[in-house]
Amino acid sequence: MQEYKKIAVWQTAFLGDAVLTLPLLRALKDRFPGAEIHFFVRGGVESVFRGQPEIVSVRPFAKRGAQKSLNAAVRFGWELGREGFDLWISAHTSLRSALIGGATGIKRRIGYNRPWFNRLAYTETVDRRFSELEEIERLMELVRPLGIDGPAPEARLVLSQEAREAADWFWRTKNFDRPVLGIHPGSTWPTKCWPVEYFSEIVSRASSEGAHVLVFAGPGEEAVAARVLAEAQGDIRNVTNLAGQLRLPELAAYLGKLDCYLTNDSGPMHLAWTQGTPLVALFGPTVRSLGFFPRGENATVMETDLDCRPCGLHGPKVCPKGHFRCMKEVTPDLVWGELKAKLGL
Repeated sequence: MQEYKKIAVWQTAFLGDAVLTLPLLRALKDRFPGAEIHFFVRGGVESVFRGQPEIVSVRPFAKRGAQKSLNAAVRFGWELGREGFDLWISAHTSLRSALIGGATGIKRRIGYNRPWFNRLAYTETVDRRFSELEEIERLMELVRPLGIDGPAPEARLVLSQEAREAADWFWRTKNFDRPVLGIHPGSTWPTKCWPVEYFSEIVSRASSEGAHVLVFAGPGEEAVAARVLAEAQGDIRNVTNLAGQLRLPELAAYLGKLDCYLTNDSGPMHLAWTQGTPLVALFGPTVRSLGFFPRGENATVMETDLDCRPCGLHGPKVCPKGHFRCMKEVTPDLVWGELKAKLGL
């Protein structure tokens, strides 16, 4: 089997997709321990991967900025082709990603066999087997041509020392005397969001029944967090609003220290379970069977059995049926029962 010295792994989809690529990175490093592995991700999420031991660099791609056009993508591929990579693995299926991969001219390039244009961009393609496998196993199909078989390695996020120290400092400062529950009411996709009033009910119950609640929200989600808190009752002394205050690595480090985490189907969900944090994930328009769910015995997916689910791979902006039952029927009573057990209350 050929050995490789410099490997590029391309995954420029969303944050969660990049996190799910971690087992593939581990498998590559185990098989080619002497190789440099460079991880290409969507611009803006690169900071969370800088502590990952399998890679020598994480490199952002400005797919919504200066590198957006197809011409820019091809030029970027030419530039990468002069950097000495001897293996290119693409986990992304867009036309732009195919153009970049093909333009590199790297001798061995592996990607999925769909869409059709991928077969022109890569020297080898594999079937993603979307309906048969979960996402981590779909990704592992990309390394089977390299002789890497067997089960996927554990997905384990490793953060920078700086991020971990920031979280440790916050916990020391707060000196929590009770279990800490984190909630994250936002999501890129509106129909993935559990109702605001339901989150408020959980804040009320948790803060008055023995937990401290940390409220997280990313850029643009601060208003949602504010609405959750405005409608919450309970003991406000046991609630801390961290909306918009944390950089992505710090958010990940805080999530790693929680006793439990309540989240929509989102990127931060994957930051939590890959650190072993007990969590409850709320799935509405998406379903566990699509393969993008949190793993491990500490992770619980709560969802309803409706004929209209799933209504998309990501979830539309509004409920196509107009009733939003997929989220409304996952009630606060049901969710609090799961959370209470995980918090040991």
